[in-house]
Amino acid sequence: MSVRRLAEDNVQPAEFAFNREYAAKAKVWIKKYPKERAQSAVIPLLMLAQEQDGWVTKRAIETIADMLGMPYIRALEVATFYTQFQLKPVGTRAHIQVCGTTPCMLRGSEALMDVCRSKIHPEPFQLNESGTLSWEEVECQGACVNAPMVMIFKDSFEDLTPERLAYIIDRFEAGRPEDVRPGPQIDRIYSAPAGGLTSLTEEIKPGSKGGAKASSAKAKSPAATKAARPKSPATQTATKSPAKAKANVKADAKTATDAPKQRAASKASATVKAAPAKAAAKPAAAVASVDDKNRPAGIAKPAQPDDLKMISGVGPKIEGTLNSLGIYTFAQVAKWKKAEREWVDGYLNFKGRIDREDWVKQAKALAKGGEAEYIKVFGKKPR
Repeated sequence: MSVRRLAEDNVQPAEFAFNREYAAKAKVWIKKYPKERAQSAVIPLLMLAQEQDGWVTKRAIETIADMLGMPYIRALEVATFYTQFQLKPVGTRAHIQVCGTTPCMLRGSEALMDVCRSKIHPEPFQLNESGTLSWEEVECQGACVNAPMVMIFKDSFEDLTPERLAYIIDRFEAGRPEDVRPGPQIDRIYSAPAGGLTSLTEEIKPGSKGGAKASSAKAKSPAATKAARPKSPATQTATKSPAKAKANVKADAKTATDAPKQRAASKASATVKAAPAKAAAKPAAAVASVDDKNRPAGIAKPAQPDDLKMISGVGPKIEGTLNSLGIYTFAQVAKWKKAEREWVDGYLNFKGRIDREDWVKQAKALAKGGEAEYIKVFGKKPR
């Protein structure tokens, strides 16, 4: 599964085109994304091609790349990375994907693969004699509680035995898939317990007998233990005689009266102490001086200034700030030295963002050959 290659040239069709139905679906998917992000539709379009032809051909990949304005290599990377794309011809009536991950393996998936070997072909990704069936082993398909299971196209068949899978294969081979209901193949509802519900078997409404029982049980619960409590908690005043009790009351009253004054004094003290710290922090936020020797040289606004927003990280507001500094062209940004980059970074309060986003390298590509050179260097369109 780690090495995925396109099918041999002798089985590749010469052309590919979406039929009317799938062309309309492709347009719907492309419209979901901004024009400059149309390449994001590559996965759904490859899936449409697979649904139409049963597998993804080389010409389908190239055609979709042309539709989305992306290099062939980018579309090939996607198609060969995701195992959901079939890169070789599969059975016209059924391609059976047998889960071989741990839960299914422990529940008998190897026996299911033996059925596929005997009824379809000894090796995966190979067609049977009539070309109607094929199979493969795949990783987890998300129905572990109903293991073992297989996927056939978009339907899952779960809780399988070798005999049941053999029957399902025969139905698909006969062109009668409707004879088999997808999902669990035993008497259970979806992923509920195989023997029926073991909990939540009845609805308990507020005020019902069940609720009364719960209240009764709660009332009968033992009182909390006092074993870990201190003998004289801080919230209690020890009183051993009337005289001491009177003295304690007076002390508590004085404490309650003085507490607000103490809190106010403490707050004022904290404010006074914090003031010098804030005053000391102000110089750090100072903006770089426009008279600094490291400020990049500006130019008069040309008749056709470059669109600096094509540099990833530069938006309309930042472009306006750069223009106010006399920065109008990619060539200017491309020539910035370290000291100049640090000055602009400080002026914009970017904290190293210019180097992180590599404005200089972007600007060099755009100055040299515009969008085409940018795509060649970065493998994608500029923003």
